[in-house]
Amino acid sequence: MVTRLSGVVAEARDPSLVARFWAELLGWRRMPGESGAVRVSPTEGDASVWDLVVVPSPREKQAKNRIHVDLASASAGEQRSLVDRALRIGATRADIGQGDLPWEVLADPEGNEFCVLEPRPEYADTGPVAAVVLDARDPHRLGRFWAAVTGWEIVRQETEFVSLGAPGGRGPWLEMLRNEQAPPPLNRWWFELATDNGADREARRLRELGAEPAGADDSVSPRFTDPEGNAFSVVALVPR
Repeated sequence: MVTRLSGVVAEARDPSLVARFWAELLGWRRMPGESGAVRVSPTEGDASVWDLVVVPSPREKQAKNRIHVDLASASAGEQRSLVDRALRIGATRADIGQGDLPWEVLADPEGNEFCVLEPRPEYADTGPVAAVVLDARDPHRLGRFWAAVTGWEIVRQETEFVSLGAPGGRGPWLEMLRNEQAPPPLNRWWFELATDNGADREARRLRELGAEPAGADDSVSPRFTDPEGNAFSVVALVPR
């Protein structure tokens, strides 16, 4: 039986606008989905192992997202070029209290935060996305949970964060970064898991690992929360 991280889902008031921004920034392709959703997928040869799924929602963004994307760069010049390109196609600079740091914090056209990192050797082979980062009050506990759920390996641990690597070592990392704030009542970005385990069997497995069923939502079904209340969805596995 297989369960894998298949996507990061992003709510948007204008899914076409947000999907177009991310497709252009990452060099990925856009594919219309059901009910107004747009799936942004890596192109052939890209090391990424998941899609960005942009779904329509009337809800306004009201707080910093618990999930954000870190983009990789190979040199200081490439970092500057990536920031300039993002700003040119609709990004804005974002102030989340980060201060003076070697990476740049930006926001997409609907205010979703992301970082453009300075060159870091650990992300040299990830592709354009270095990592997907989840805020966590206890990154070690949450790291163990997501490692068990996805089958990814814990490849790095520090006091403030835990990093998971995909099987085979390809593609972006999944990282839990310490943040003492409680998650907002409504997640606008969340993880999508794909499984061939069957809905009932997978639900039992997730509950045994520490997940809880979440309330009904128009955009996803079924839906769960991790041990810190972050929502995620489960869909049927479709062979790539």
